[in-house]
Amino acid sequence: MTGFLLWLLLLVFCWPLALAALLLYPLVWLLLLPFRVIGIAVGGVLALLRTLVFLPAIAERALERAPAQSESAFRSRRRAARPRSSSSSRSAAWRSWVRSCTGAWCARR
Repeated sequence: MTGFLLWLLLLVFCWPLALAALLLYPLVWLLLLPFRVIGIAVGGVLALLRTLVFLPAIAERALERAPAQSESAFRSRRRAARPRSSSSSRSAAWRSWVRSCTGAWCARR
C-alpha cells in the first residue's frame, strides 16, 4: 500500500517519471526473473550440501535416542513378525515389522 501511495505522490509531482516507472517495471521484472530462478536453484543445492554435511550428526543423534537392543532380541522379534501367506495379512505384518524395527529410531525425532 505504501508503494502505491509513493507512486501516486510521484505521479502528482513528476508524472512523466511515474509513467516511465509504470511501463518499465514489468520489463525490469522480466529481466531479473532468471536471476531469481538461479537463486532458488543455488539455495536448493546449498540445502542439499548442508543436509549431507549434517547427516552423520543426525544419524548419531537418532542412534543415541534409540534404546539399546541386543542382536538376539532383534532377531527374535524379526522372526516373530514374519509376513503370512495372504496378501492383506502379509502387508499388515510387513508394516508392523517395519514399525517395530524402525520405531525406536523414528519415534522421537
